[in-house]
Amino acid sequence: MAKRHLVVAVALVHLSTACSPATDEQSAATNASSAPAPAPVARATAEAADTKLVVALGDSLYAGYNLGPTEGFAPVLERTLKERGVAAQVVNAGVSGDTSAGGRARVAFVLDGLARKPDLVIVGLGANDMLRGLSPARTRENIEAILAELKRRDIPMMLTGMVAAPNMGADYAGAFNAIYPDLAKKYGAPLYPFFLDGVITDRRLLLGDGIHPNPAGVNRVVSKVAPLVTEALK
Repeated sequence: MAKRHLVVAVALVHLSTACSPATDEQSAATNASSAPAPAPVARATAEAADTKLVVALGDSLYAGYNLGPTEGFAPVLERTLKERGVAAQVVNAGVSGDTSAGGRARVAFVLDGLARKPDLVIVGLGANDMLRGLSPARTRENIEAILAELKRRDIPMMLTGMVAAPNMGADYAGAFNAIYPDLAKKYGAPLYPFFLDGVITDRRLLLGDGIHPNPAGVNRVVSKVAPLVTEALK
């Protein structure tokens, strides 16, 4: 177990190389004005009325960092749901380098740009907060604000969690790691506790940076997340 924690710690630290060096506030301002891209929103208007609309709101792990247009989390989840008998469109609202503040700043923009209210929003933010050493209390506040906005709009929600690298210290890890189960319980949201579970410790499932999933890694993640999404869409 100690060895696994060490591998996770080293790999998570490498995530910062793929993130912008902007401050939390700068990231929020930039993401609010520049994201998401209009293409998936426009595509939403062409889908059949009985197709479930799912939004994946997250960072580079959702955005498909350094992957082809059909290899990221959103397109693979969409295909997997259809294989499971669920007709769904999964809109990629992931932005590389995004913090929880960035997600909070743009969530209304994302939702307002859709053709209709989503059937589910999957929220996966906080990894970049942790890597920048931002306050877990602030991260909790931002993610809760996103969930509260979804609740206000009567939109079902789901969380995918992250864990703090052990080198952040026990106090930080205790405060950070509790965010996801606490908020999932408070808002009645399904939770996949650690997005990179079973992937971060297997180099065969990672890109050369040692942190972001390669296509095989994305397939591994989606194979575990898809059953929760399927249940949430019922």
